[in-house]
Amino acid sequence: MGRLRHKRNHHGIRDNYRKQRTRAYTRDLDQIQDDLKPENIDKKKHQEIDTDLPGLGQHYCVECARHFISEGHYSEHLKSKLHKRRLKKLEDEPYTQEEADRAAGISKADNGPKGGRALKTQDAVMED
Repeated sequence: MGRLRHKRNHHGIRDNYRKQRTRAYTRDLDQIQDDLKPENIDKKKHQEIDTDLPGLGQHYCVECARHFISEGHYSEHLKSKLHKRRLKKLEDEPYTQEEADRAAGISKADNGPKGGRALKTQDAVMED
């Protein structure tokens, strides 16, 4: 009797599922940049009491987009390495759609200055 063939029947499907799931998805940096604008930050800092959120939604870190159980846990988080890393990432300005289009090679046509074509010099005349 010979050796049995090693079966390779889609054992990696579970890993693909874990990679693509959005259960533990956090907010993107450009979304957080919008939250950090002065008109939005007050809404995030002073939220109404929500029984579904940790700490009734009263202890929220805007930069990391996380809720904390108590003020003590929130103050510990402010000293943590994860929070400091997020602050460093948020220092850079987010890319705009115009910059993304230019990087992809899509931009407005540059047709020169307005007013049409004007001759700067006369055409050369060939002599016989």
